[in-house]
Amino acid sequence: MERIEPLLPSNEGRRGHPFGDNRKVVEGIIYRYRADIPWRDLPRERFGGWQTVWNRHARCARDGTWDRVLQVVLADADAPGLIDWNVSVDATVCHAHQHGTNTTRPDQGHRGHDRITRNAPSGTVNPQITALVAPMAG
Repeated sequence: MERIEPLLPSNEGRRGHPFGDNRKVVEGIIYRYRADIPWRDLPRERFGGWQTVWNRHARCARDGTWDRVLQVVLADADAPGLIDWNVSVDATVCHAHQHGTNTTRPDQGHRGHDRITRNAPSGTVNPQITALVAPMAG
């Protein structure tokens, strides 16, 4: 927290209600993302009101605070060589569900809702789609 404290917004020159504890708010943001919960489910007794945590998060995202924090943390970790910048890529295949396609359904006379098939008569195969799919079919 000592590294990022100077990068977070301060109360200096700010009118209205002063910012509360930065540590509590940042820990609330981190907790929300780690637990994968809605903002409203943040424990009030630990982090305060969820609206406060969300508002501070949104403000920091808008003004670029989180970008600056990331740059500082990455630079601090990269200087002693703590970051491995190698990238691993796999060849995972993702199959689309039948309703996620834009092809026609001749069995029920439905048309796809994509611009490629919009004007195709029911039950016909669009040549543009055939040209795209044929090389993949092997």
